[in-house]
Amino acid sequence: ASLAVNLRNLEHAGQLDSIRGLEGDAARVYFGCFNDMLRPSLTDVFQFRTRNRRPPKDPVNALLSFLYALLLTDCRSALETVGLDSQLGFLHAVRPGRHALALDLLEEFRAVFGDRLALTLINRGQITAKDFDYNPGGSVLLNDKGRKKLLIAYQERKKHEITHPVLEQKVEIGLIPILQARFLARHLRGDTDAYIPYLHK
Repeated sequence: ASLAVNLRNLEHAGQLDSIRGLEGDAARVYFGCFNDMLRPSLTDVFQFRTRNRRPPKDPVNALLSFLYALLLTDCRSALETVGLDSQLGFLHAVRPGRHALALDLLEEFRAVFGDRLALTLINRGQITAKDFDYNPGGSVLLNDKGRKKLLIAYQERKKHEITHPVLEQKVEIGLIPILQARFLARHLRGDTDAYIPYLHK
């Protein structure tokens, strides 16, 4: 609750670094509960302590990183389809070669599309310890078998239909990034007063 209050106080202040700090605080709270969403019987392999990457150091982080990369590709493609530069973001710092706007858009879908799929695959036993390579340097990565499983599950997940909260009609999950990219483009071009982010219900 205090995070929401602090964010509202900054709403009109334009204090980007402070907003990023609050986002980091929220992420720590969120990932601090992540292990509680894993079946206790599986935590000998799928133990989540903290978010780590480049490289991921455990199977859960390896799974999340791969899913986020797939989502980022979809967000980048969606933005470029509507004529927006995926590298010119708002919240993520702009750096050469970094798709900052795609990363901004990704934040709307990370938990409901990426994390939820990861938890489902783990808790249903569809992804197991055998789907990962454990490297001498401490990194853990999906192997070929694991990547194939994940890609199939990801494509199947994109076909699921949900009711879009703004359009109020059924759409496939895989179309959400392009729809949100269109909403953003319309706002940036002055066709709408505000951009309405995707809020999953």
